[in-house]
Amino acid sequence: MMSCQAWPEPVVRVQALAESGLSSIPSRYVKPRSQRPTNTNTNTTSMAYPQVSQTEDDHSDVNMNIPVIDLQSLSSGEDIALREETLQRVAEACREWGFFQVVNHGVSHELMRNARELWREFFDQPYELKEEYANSPNTYEGYGSRLGVSKGAILDWSDYFFLHYMPPSLRNQDKWPTLPLSLRYDNNACMIMISYFFLFLIIIITEILEGNTFIKI
Repeated sequence: MMSCQAWPEPVVRVQALAESGLSSIPSRYVKPRSQRPTNTNTNTTSMAYPQVSQTEDDHSDVNMNIPVIDLQSLSSGEDIALREETLQRVAEACREWGFFQVVNHGVSHELMRNARELWREFFDQPYELKEEYANSPNTYEGYGSRLGVSKGAILDWSDYFFLHYMPPSLRNQDKWPTLPLSLRYDNNACMIMISYFFLFLIIIITEILEGNTFIKI
């Protein structure tokens, strides 16, 4: 297993910094204003597309309507008109944005909550246990705190754990933490459901972009 020595400079865990009693965030984690996320506005222009407004500091009056699409009608099939409207919203989001957020996607909320809590337990473990899974810039798989290998780069204020799941040929079980005890099982169960959902979504998008919006799923 490769260590953090593969990085261009020593890796500092953000969680350790946050727990050290800092009075301010170190400058190397402070991004230029142009790269910072904007504040969001919960007001919506429609049920499907909530409005996101930019701050005055962005020097822009443009409001962005990020697509948020409810997929429940695609699985229920009870309301044909609503189903067709949902498909049209997906098509519009694909063509005009290239991405969208979904709700009522069918992935178990309980399963996602369990997975999230187990990962929180992992990050609450002693650092020496987490460092056993330290990643390298070769694959980024494992426990990490930076992306990119440019020395002196502005870093994200976060730690992460990256795993390959698909395709199975890239999956490395040695990188999957053994603690907490049920993390491997619950994470795998969650990823199975998400994989099926992605397949479902790919079928929808493929059929829509080919011009057939009356598919049965």
